[in-house]
Amino acid sequence: FLLTRNAMDPHSDAQDVPRCDLCETAIVHNYCDFCHVNLCTSCIGKHISDGYDKHKIVPFQERRSTLIYPKCGIHQNKTCELQCKDCNISVCSTCTASNRHKGHNFVEVTEVYNEKKEIIKKDTKELENLFSPTYEEIARDLEKQLANLDGGYEKLTTTLSKQGEQWHRDIDFVINKMKSEIDEIKVKHRDILRKHLDEIKQIQSLIKQTFLALRKIEKSTDISSTNEYSSKIREFRKFPPKVQVSLPTFIPKPIKRKQLYSLYGQITPLSTSTKENVLSLNQPNTSARELLDKPEPVATIQTGYGELRSVSCLNEDKIWTSGLTNDIKCFNIKGVLLQTVKPTLGMFPSDIAIDSDGNLLYTLWEKGTVSIVKNGQTEMLVRLHGWTPSQLCVTSTGDILVTMFSVDYTQSKVVRYSGSTEKQSIQYDRDGKPLYSGNARIKYITENRNQNICVADLAAGAVVVVNHDGKLKWRYTGHPSVTKNKLFQPRGITTDSQRHILTLDFYNKYIHILDQDGQFLRFIDNCDLQDPFGLCVDNNDNLFVCEFTKGNVKKIKYLR
Repeated sequence: FLLTRNAMDPHSDAQDVPRCDLCETAIVHNYCDFCHVNLCTSCIGKHISDGYDKHKIVPFQERRSTLIYPKCGIHQNKTCELQCKDCNISVCSTCTASNRHKGHNFVEVTEVYNEKKEIIKKDTKELENLFSPTYEEIARDLEKQLANLDGGYEKLTTTLSKQGEQWHRDIDFVINKMKSEIDEIKVKHRDILRKHLDEIKQIQSLIKQTFLALRKIEKSTDISSTNEYSSKIREFRKFPPKVQVSLPTFIPKPIKRKQLYSLYGQITPLSTSTKENVLSLNQPNTSARELLDKPEPVATIQTGYGELRSVSCLNEDKIWTSGLTNDIKCFNIKGVLLQTVKPTLGMFPSDIAIDSDGNLLYTLWEKGTVSIVKNGQTEMLVRLHGWTPSQLCVTSTGDILVTMFSVDYTQSKVVRYSGSTEKQSIQYDRDGKPLYSGNARIKYITENRNQNICVADLAAGAVVVVNHDGKLKWRYTGHPSVTKNKLFQPRGITTDSQRHILTLDFYNKYIHILDQDGQFLRFIDNCDLQDPFGLCVDNNDNLFVCEFTKGNVKKIKYLR
């Protein structure tokens, strides 16, 4: 506002000091509360010199908000006190009688003024309390991303260098191991050659001895020694086999640079996407709402399940439920059954979810599939191999998040799908440690309004929250006031328009309400919940909770 006014008013200085409307130089001290004119002390006499008796001069600080009616552009000295509803313009009393406005409807401009004032008041409040903080948060998030940019890429190059160091260590290990093998072969080679050399030297020694004996006999005239001689030439004629031991060879395996690059690792390409922010037409009730001091059940829906596990809905008009049976049921708030979906015969769904179009999604752990039901037709989106799907949710951008565990029950992870395409896998923290417990026990999942991914890890006794990129933000392991008696075992998780995270503590029969940073706010503990197991919040912040053995869904009001 200051910049606009200063640009338009050459007499305004940097502090936007009001100037007299008559002389346009002196500082304002007074105000005509009837004519709505700024006046300096010297110009008061000039202003009231026209003899008009309705002038009302007051100190500038005491000016009031008397209405300034628009001047009629057709009839001079006439003010427009009416608004033509047909032409949507201000008119004076003379205008109303003209042919131009013949048969038109009129309303007092003050009525339109008051209506617009209410709209302005509402818009101002919304700009101040909703839009401005939201955009500030978006700006802070981008500034934070920029501030962390160098650090993030430094970690990336550090990880790359560590891989190189590990490769060098591995290559040195392989080289040293091969050198040791060569040394061992060399020893064996030497032993073979020495053994044969010793045998040859023994024969050489025998030949020498025989030669000396023959020379002696040859020179002798002794008949007996000559006649007793037996030739050994035949033994020496049979030469020993020639020993030829080949040196071992090293056959290098040529690796092309492209192969080496792929073996070394992979750098994922830069991914840029636009995501729906907290402010959304599909996410009503984003204005601040307070928690009730005493939440209360307001409705109970009997589903007929003996073991009810999951509930999901967009609003209270249609509530989808599933249990340990081969059917998924849809009810209205009065408990009237509207629709039944039967997955593959003999199989019960691990979990259910509803997308923004009201389509039903469900997982079948026995088949390893994620399916969607559109217009009564079932379509399989995902079939897993080596992994078993557990719980799922639909994000604000329409992606599907699925918790799953390996078939050998040693690993768990969260996978993001866009339709049937895998987009993201979340399994380890920055230190390479698993984010989630490895066994097959239930891991409920939801996405908060700030796009954090929240998992209720039953086996770990914790709520694990990561950001959209899968980086760990915080863990919640229960409130000390209850965990000292019984373990915290969350069997459900959901979020509301205020970014609260609600998780269901099965054994203690409490619903824990946390803020977006994992700080405990309060319990919902006075609603007579029997074996609570699974919960959801609809777009209007109605809370629905499953009662496992009773098969009821309770609707609970917990926000003002």
